Amino acid sequence: MKFNDILFISTFSILTIISKYSVAEQLSFHKSKRDDNYLFEYSWRDINHQKQSIEFLLPKKSLFTRFRTFKTYKKAMASEFVKLSLKKHLRDQPIDKVQIEFSDQSAELQIKVSGESNIEVNNAYQKIEKLQQEYMQTYLTDNYYHLFTMNNGIQGIKPDHTRIANESVDDLKTVKPVILEKVTVKNIRKVTNYILGFIQTIPYETLQSRATSSGSGFNTPLRLLWENKGDCDSKVTLTVALLRALMPRIKIALIFIDNHAIFGIDIPAENNETTLLFGGTTYVLADPTGPRLMNVGQLSNETKNIVLSGLYSIEVFE
Repeated sequence: MKFNDILFISTFSILTIISKYSVAEQLSFHKSKRDDNYLFEYSWRDINHQKQSIEFLLPKKSLFTRFRTFKTYKKAMASEFVKLSLKKHLRDQPIDKVQIEFSDQSAELQIKVSGESNIEVNNAYQKIEKLQQEYMQTYLTDNYYHLFTMNNGIQGIKPDHTRIANESVDDLKTVKPVILEKVTVKNIRKVTNYILGFIQTIPYETLQSRATSSGSGFNTPLRLLWENKGDCDSKVTLTVALLRALMPRIKIALIFIDNHAIFGIDIPAENNETTLLFGGTTYVLADPTGPRLMNVGQLSNETKNIVLSGLYSIEVFE
């Protein structure tokens, strides 16, 4: 990320935030089969301690087929895919004037190239390296992962949250009329706060290290609803998918810090709400994780300080 894109972050005083915190409370959750759908029923207490409830249908087909191949990333499986793909390519399109050997004695992909000319050997190594990168990218894309750069500059592999959110939008369109009926005043802020209250009260599951977990513990949006639990990465992915289903043209950004995730939405800030300017857009920040109930523009003091320090990465949800 480019730190000079960050021009302004406004913050609450810690006392103001603490006075507005309420503990998330989900009162009930039920799901039941209805022909080719499942009915989901929720009730919870909102930030004003008022009881809220919602029920909606999700197609059985979407619940059990979308992202059915998504699984924890395993380096050995990725390496095996790259090796087999590379072997097939080189068998079908051999590189002239060199001999290529694969070692099967290690989980790591090891390749030895030999030949009479050092130039031809070096060129072969370069071509093989390029092919390795291409096949690795294919494996990541096919399995809904991608390379990302952490705020310390180190690269890692994590679920492609923005892509997963984007591909979940159609599955969540049945929820749109239900939410709009619940939020009598149809404006972005009130709709966002309603969604925040709903998702913050879904039971929280601790996020494993994004750098080392390889997607372990991450629930895709429909799976989160099915299991009624999720870590912060899972909850933020569901939240932005819902927001996109409700408001297709609104600008949204996912913001990742160590062991936490929040999002920003392009709406006018009110009072001293926490905002972040990135790429020419001012995002009002919000945290859907819970267990604290917080409206859009409110963050915990710890999260704000980390964002203020620039220790985050950002993915704009196109």
